Amino acid sequence: MPKTAAIDGAPSVRATAPRSLWLLGPALVAGVAYLDPGNVASNMTAGAQYGYLLVWVVVVGNIMAWLIQYLSAKLGVVTGQSLPEVLGSRLTKPWARRAYWLQAELVAMATDLAEVIGGAVALYLLFDIPLLLGGLITGAVSMILLAVQSRRGPRTFEFVIIGLMAIIAVGFVAGLFIAPPDAAGVASGLVPRFEGTGSVLLAASILGATIMPHAIYAHSSLTRDRFGSAAVHAPTEAARTETSRIRRLLTATRWDVTIAMVIAGTVNLGILLLAAANLAGVEGTDSLEGAHAALEAGLGSVVATFFAIGLLASGLASTSVGAYAGAEIMHGLLHVRIPLLARRLVTLVPALVILGLGVDPTLALVLSQVVLSFGIPFALIPLVALTAQRRTLGPWANRVWTTTAGIVASVLLITLNGTLLWLVLTGA
Repeated sequence: MPKTAAIDGAPSVRATAPRSLWLLGPALVAGVAYLDPGNVASNMTAGAQYGYLLVWVVVVGNIMAWLIQYLSAKLGVVTGQSLPEVLGSRLTKPWARRAYWLQAELVAMATDLAEVIGGAVALYLLFDIPLLLGGLITGAVSMILLAVQSRRGPRTFEFVIIGLMAIIAVGFVAGLFIAPPDAAGVASGLVPRFEGTGSVLLAASILGATIMPHAIYAHSSLTRDRFGSAAVHAPTEAARTETSRIRRLLTATRWDVTIAMVIAGTVNLGILLLAAANLAGVEGTDSLEGAHAALEAGLGSVVATFFAIGLLASGLASTSVGAYAGAEIMHGLLHVRIPLLARRLVTLVPALVILGLGVDPTLALVLSQVVLSFGIPFALIPLVALTAQRRTLGPWANRVWTTTAGIVASVLLITLNGTLLWLVLTGA
């Protein structure tokens, strides 16, 4: 593995590939959140309605996601604690912890809603299974995946999720090899611009679906589970020897996050380009079912089937990671740990109720993204603040430019999510 420049107060180190490859994985699991059904719906709609116009939004969102996920992972590596655990220890008043947990819990349930619905829609498209039954199947399979995490450990869970990520990637970009996008159109889409209120709404939706609170909470806990406690929890003599270990872990983490974001960004961009090249101006592509039907009509049943399989893998993988994040939120803030499978059952109920009531799946997806928008500031602001504190990360605290970049990204994301809320709630 090549030498990486020093950042965030840590000197650079040389880590060879054979020694460091085993360190990769947590970011790839957290990165599944960037490939959930909400992302698919947003990017597909953007490409179908505005062609290549919003290519730049996907690129910018991915750059911001890299920084945010790295900060989350760094917090877990250095402190040996997840973001909810750190916040749980800093929020000394019980009412404050419970209030913070309540908003985070609602965000986790909204996340799960989108992902279970995505899996149910995929099963309907593939096998004509009713949505409610599809939701039950999606929940059951996700429970099996969580059982793997509980009984076989984080490494096995990572392998399973990474395998699903590979299926997602193939499913969503396969159509590009049959009907590739226009190179000039892609280049023009890299120029930042909007065309009316609708494009602003979609841009906010893309970013809102990209940077999600549960991915921030999950990544810090994934690195904690994988790498264990750091120097802050070790005896004095052992703490002195932890410096090189943390350096190596942070170097591997930067590579891990980079690989995960390249994959997620490429797939998200591929979804938008697939729609821009083949679905532009086609009616009914503002829903997952409509996009599938349009792909089948335009590119054939094979591409449409690949798309549905990718959507199913997306729902299964992302809902498992979402349930994992939800359990960590409850443990860190309420100091209550419940089995992952029990947690899965609790968060599955709202999604099944929505499906059982016959609510339009696309409308439910949109509303879930609105709820997610409320949770963005509560995850981003503490993350940037904590990773900038020397009392939290010691010599590994952010450098000034890292904190500045984090603040800029946070302000931009919070502003855009606020814009999304305003546009949706006012019907503008």
